[in-house]
Amino acid sequence: MCGIAGWINLKEDISKNRDVILNMTDTLKKRGPDDAGYYFSKNALLGHRRLVVVDPSGGAQPMSKSVGGRRYIIVYNGELYNTEDLRKLLVKENYSFKSYSDTEVLLTSYIHWGINCLKHINGIYAFAIWDESKNQIFMARDPLGVKPLFYTVKDNSLIFGSEIKTLLAHPFIEPVVDRDGLTEIFALGPARSLGGGVFKGIYEVPPANYVLYDRYGIKLREYWKPQCKIHNEDTETTAQHVKTLLVDAIKRQLVADVPVCTLLSGGLDSSVISTVAAAEFKKQGKTLNTYSIDYEDNDKYFKANSFEPTPDRVWALKMSDYIKSVHHGIINTSSDLADALYDSVRASDLPGMADIDSSLYLFCKEIRKDNTVALSGECADEIFGGYPWYRRPEDINADTFPWSKSINSRKEILSDELKALDLEEYLNEQYKSSIKQVPHIDGESKLEYRMRELFYLNIKWFMITLLNRKDRMSMSNSLEVRVPFADYRLVEYAFNIPPEIKFYKGREKGLLRKALEGILPKEIVERKKSPYPKTHNPEYTKIVTKRMSDIMKDKSSPILPLIDKKSVKTLIDTGGSSFKAPWFGQLMRGPQLLAYLIQVNTWLKEYNIKIEF
Repeated sequence: MCGIAGWINLKEDISKNRDVILNMTDTLKKRGPDDAGYYFSKNALLGHRRLVVVDPSGGAQPMSKSVGGRRYIIVYNGELYNTEDLRKLLVKENYSFKSYSDTEVLLTSYIHWGINCLKHINGIYAFAIWDESKNQIFMARDPLGVKPLFYTVKDNSLIFGSEIKTLLAHPFIEPVVDRDGLTEIFALGPARSLGGGVFKGIYEVPPANYVLYDRYGIKLREYWKPQCKIHNEDTETTAQHVKTLLVDAIKRQLVADVPVCTLLSGGLDSSVISTVAAAEFKKQGKTLNTYSIDYEDNDKYFKANSFEPTPDRVWALKMSDYIKSVHHGIINTSSDLADALYDSVRASDLPGMADIDSSLYLFCKEIRKDNTVALSGECADEIFGGYPWYRRPEDINADTFPWSKSINSRKEILSDELKALDLEEYLNEQYKSSIKQVPHIDGESKLEYRMRELFYLNIKWFMITLLNRKDRMSMSNSLEVRVPFADYRLVEYAFNIPPEIKFYKGREKGLLRKALEGILPKEIVERKKSPYPKTHNPEYTKIVTKRMSDIMKDKSSPILPLIDKKSVKTLIDTGGSSFKAPWFGQLMRGPQLLAYLIQVNTWLKEYNIKIEF
């Protein structure tokens, strides 16, 4: 796993601007601490930072390959999970290989199939391939958006990179946020519009899209989305099909030349990944290391609710004992959690999910001490129906994103100038635009029709928010996290499973539970879904309350012109409880909202952002 950077100008000679690509690439040191490489030519400058996972000696980048008198150069961030399948096909087509890295297989796939290589590869990726003879660059991002890719087109130049900070290191680009960016932060945040980069002029290649940039300009095209198919399999067959696809995805993602571990909460998703991984490790004479997260004194202060019915710790230990893993429980203190709010902003280049981000940042930091790769259970809830909004009638019938229902409450904490922004209309436009993209088949019932919409929205919107968070928090600690449930084959199959099968026995993720019978202990199969844990320690609330109060007292704080000081003071005085609805999703309430505002202020200040109304 790595970081990439590039500057393409087809009209001017940029070859003397080596310092620019060096500076851009340098922003990605944490994504790739092991090596750096560059490509310089008249019209293209490429940079790469490498985190060695497979083929330490043969996978260096930028990698070039010449075929038929044409030379191609690739910079690539990601991992292919069907490398050997592709290599065999390409060898039959008379291609030869100098390494066993997936980088060379990906590059050769493009040389052979062109853009259609995207129909053949399976993995997580963001890559760019420069064709010297055509003077064009091709870039693509994986189907679910596990790996990031940002870009801008300015002054005859295409500038791109794995992170926003990479683009901001280019002299053409300033950290400006206009009305659209502010609307993103306060109407959608921590989510973002598909393709949006918040900063003025900066965009993100959306999941399942490619970019072709040549003398004719830039083309952005979607190459994949879930397709509608009639599902004719019964429940038993469907469960077996899910099991086969999932186990195959997990096994494919265990390949590495470096230490691999799993994240284990004791929930359904992480437990099946850890179980399959432990069995594969045992065949090799190895023992799996598993990791869970908790908080200082959470056993003392934890309060069960409909979203968090039980703490994870006891379940993680049960599963570790079941699969005979070496388990590591990581405990975050309240002060460390608050301090890492700033680190997580620097990692994301944007305000994020408050202490959910900072907790994950600290978690990954500890895991990285002994591992380079980790497998995680993200995306199961989106594709198999794990969230409350799949089951609650008021959410199913809501004419908006079910995780963004606090728009009116959000406006209450904003300044008069920001209240003038039409946050409701912006949110509605994003929602309606996405709904129009949902595929359907004839004969769907009203419930099937709506469920198709909800699953599509979760795949395209909610999932990418969590994947962005996982990528930035892990890669800022030089840890590669893989997500087997984001295998596009599994996502495509699950998209067409009817709701009466998917919610087998009336349970959230009912079908997945059935599919995992016999693999997991019955008590794990039946355990009610619990989200990523948060702290319940009142000490954390005291810390973020104090820090937000200090921000309010500092007249130079850049957030002050953006907020209603009276409303935010009430928020501080009540420890966040005056804000009744979750800011985002299920858990961003109270102290999490205060933490989010701290992140917004940190972002504005540290990135020296210029606001344009």
